Amino acid sequence: MNIKLIGDVSSVISGLSQLQKELRFTISEEGVPLIIEKQDQVKLSVSYEAGEGKIMYRDQVHFFRAFSLFLDKLKRKQSSFRIEEEPQFSTIGPMFDLSRNAVLKIDSFKDMIRKLAIMGLNSAMLYMEDTYEIQNEPYFGYMRGRYSQAELKELDDYADQYGIELIPCIQTLAHLEEFLKWSAVAHYKDTRGALLLENEDTYSLIENMITSVTAPFRSNRIHIGMDEAEELGRGVFLNKNGYKPCFELMATHLERVLEIVEKHGLEAMMWSDMFLKLASTSGDQYSASTEIPEYIIEQTPKNVQLMYWQYNATDKSHYTEILKKHKAFGRTPAFAGGIWVWNTFATNYGLSLQATTAALSACKEEGVKDVYVTLWGDDGYENNPFNALLGLQLYAEHAYSVEVNMEKFRDRVKFCTGLEEDFFMLLNALDTPPGVEENNKEQTNPSKFLLWQDPLLGLFDKHIEGYNVQNYYERLSLEIKSIRNHGETLDYLFDVPEKLSTVLSLKADVGIRIKKAYDEKDIKGLNRLAEEELPEISARLEDLRMAHRNQWFKINKPFGWEVIDIRYGGLKNRIDTTVARINDFVEERIEHIEELEQERLYFVPGVEESTSLGWCSYYYRIASPNVFFHVLPIY
Repeated sequence: MNIKLIGDVSSVISGLSQLQKELRFTISEEGVPLIIEKQDQVKLSVSYEAGEGKIMYRDQVHFFRAFSLFLDKLKRKQSSFRIEEEPQFSTIGPMFDLSRNAVLKIDSFKDMIRKLAIMGLNSAMLYMEDTYEIQNEPYFGYMRGRYSQAELKELDDYADQYGIELIPCIQTLAHLEEFLKWSAVAHYKDTRGALLLENEDTYSLIENMITSVTAPFRSNRIHIGMDEAEELGRGVFLNKNGYKPCFELMATHLERVLEIVEKHGLEAMMWSDMFLKLASTSGDQYSASTEIPEYIIEQTPKNVQLMYWQYNATDKSHYTEILKKHKAFGRTPAFAGGIWVWNTFATNYGLSLQATTAALSACKEEGVKDVYVTLWGDDGYENNPFNALLGLQLYAEHAYSVEVNMEKFRDRVKFCTGLEEDFFMLLNALDTPPGVEENNKEQTNPSKFLLWQDPLLGLFDKHIEGYNVQNYYERLSLEIKSIRNHGETLDYLFDVPEKLSTVLSLKADVGIRIKKAYDEKDIKGLNRLAEEELPEISARLEDLRMAHRNQWFKINKPFGWEVIDIRYGGLKNRIDTTVARINDFVEERIEHIEELEQERLYFVPGVEESTSLGWCSYYYRIASPNVFFHVLPIY
């Protein structure tokens, strides 16, 4: 499709040029006339009548959303149309987790930025615990794929042409395990993940972190983290200085960090959970019964924006209540929701989409202006941020309407991603075999634990007894295969889910079948499992590993893949050992298979009475009940 641009296009032509290939349009004098006009109103409008189009916009990113709306309508052969939209938030966009092993390659990050632009999302946070370079700290992000300052500047320049603000999101208190593990930096360390406070070396480090990470960015905003710091003052600090209350330590530390932030002309945001957690008698930061004491309100600095995060509530009134509690601090907080791509191969859209609508509806009513959606990558990031595009689109539609028109939402998903909404929901299906409620609100992750669990130990076998998971995953693999279109840009996202379903169609319940054959002394059955099924699972597993490796290297830097590679290698070795153990029994070299003599227990007691198959966040707990590594006390 040819488009003829009329008006001042100097500020948008660079971004448009980058979009031509994926949106399949060209710019030429023979194209459809499109008048482009900047205005003072925050509203954006796009229209087409009598063969001529017009876009009116204020903010840069509004133009790119409007242009995508215009192009979509033309491609649908609509003879005339007029669309007006009013942004509901000042800032909205994703937070990319670049610290849990998967560091986005520059090209794939740029691909994501283009998608954010046509959706109309105007910001993105880069969550970097230690994955950015700082001077004189060679172990900071060592072998972790850290970004250079040149790479971050390249990303910021690229995003700026679309009017997208990139904001560094770091940690200045806790969640620094991957840096503090090195003996060379022990002088900064209180506990495994928390910095040593009342220590001048620590504040020199923090200033180095802040100046280094903000230097490549145009934005003067920085997120300083400070969430989940329960270990604060409990390790080296306690031994040196004795006990001090957690809030006292945190308040003093925050003041020091904010002095550094202000010294360099920056504005700070931080997670709010520790303040609410310290106020709660139960330790639940999101309890509706929590009353925040005056001393916490008075001692919390005013020159920092608090960010309320929550990912799993589906009741709008709950978000409203917690937002109101935040207002006791004398300001309206920012909000961060989540699309559940973490701790699983699946993307939990059943929960994420419901939680998104509840949360953003409350945010609109309560006047929240800054909204983010987190895409965490906990425990190695077996998933990827592109599998969250359906959720990002829902955030975008909420950003431009009081209430989302679901038909328009589906059209926008198709235009912005090239994929149908239903295709993304097949990712959700990876975690909803029989035994799981339709929307998976209780958050089970069988795509992870049924893959990685040991076939001879079967730690999760009790969880799937009586459920026909084998047929479920066999049908799912065929369904995913049927919707694939290798000519579509994002088709590669479905290669891993298809091959994972193929593996699980045999492996999911193989531990149950092995133990049943053993208990019944079914020698023929054991022979078939050892000679046919287990080798076939291993072969399918190798196909999955190759698909997963190809996907990782397409999206991410290589650092971190070794963790997933080791998991695949470990599982293949355990399958090999399972075959050997069965053969030793069948051929009477051993009298018993001790692993199969053990009673199977529930990994999560009580799960049999729920609408969940259970949840486990950590590979090392799924793979073995034995010691993977020895964890010393908190420091």
